Amino acid sequence: MSDRPAAGYAPRTYGPVNWLGLWTLYVKEVQRFLKVITQTVLAPVVTTLLFFAVFALALGGAVRQIAGMPFVEFLGPGLIMMATTQNAFANTSSSIMISKVQGNIIDVLMPPISPGELLVAYAAAGVTRGLFVALAVALAIWPFANLGLHHAAAAIYFAVAGALILSLVGIIAGLWSQKFDHMAAVTNFVVTPLAFLSGTFYSVQQLPPFWYAAAHANPFFFMIDGFRYGLTGHTDGDVLLGAMALGAVAAALWALCYLLLKRGYRLQP
Repeated sequence: MSDRPAAGYAPRTYGPVNWLGLWTLYVKEVQRFLKVITQTVLAPVVTTLLFFAVFALALGGAVRQIAGMPFVEFLGPGLIMMATTQNAFANTSSSIMISKVQGNIIDVLMPPISPGELLVAYAAAGVTRGLFVALAVALAIWPFANLGLHHAAAAIYFAVAGALILSLVGIIAGLWSQKFDHMAAVTNFVVTPLAFLSGTFYSVQQLPPFWYAAAHANPFFFMIDGFRYGLTGHTDGDVLLGAMALGAVAAALWALCYLLLKRGYRLQP
């Protein structure tokens, strides 16, 4: 019989936050997309550059002006933000969905990590991938679009807010989806249409009154418009209103994600 004191077998205790577990899950999620960086970061750069080239050539980007600026300078921030949000969504949704399909979601559920810690780790990893892609796309576009930095704080806020919101949407989609068809439906019928109809490729000032009002009900519009303001100084809407709207959307989605994770909603292989 072992002489080791019984105290040596006491359960491990944690403080209010299991920082080690939270950090470990975050690092695991970041390493997951960095291991396939060609697919997760470089591919979006190539896709965005193709969009940039096609729209710039087809719409006369070298000579066309929007709001007194060359079209390519107007287009650049929208494409950067679109790539940021789409990849933030893809990171959280694919991670949860694949874990459920492969049956290894249990490896995340068994450790002593609270729903709040799960939420922070997943969302932060999604934001990290979104910002990685944003930086890579910006560096690729910058020489052609001649972008500046009009308001650094606005650019950072809207980039982070956009990535966070789509990370949270990705968590909800990953929890809800039970097969890859469900995930494709969310991507094709929700995320992509909202991204394309948000003023990425055009100024909403040119829209008829009904569609102009509808654009302001699209959170993607505020993400792109605010980020464009941060880089170029041009805005089609109210930047402060957009910042508050995105903050409210993020808070609502955060609360919903927490409730779903706390209930264990569809968290089974």
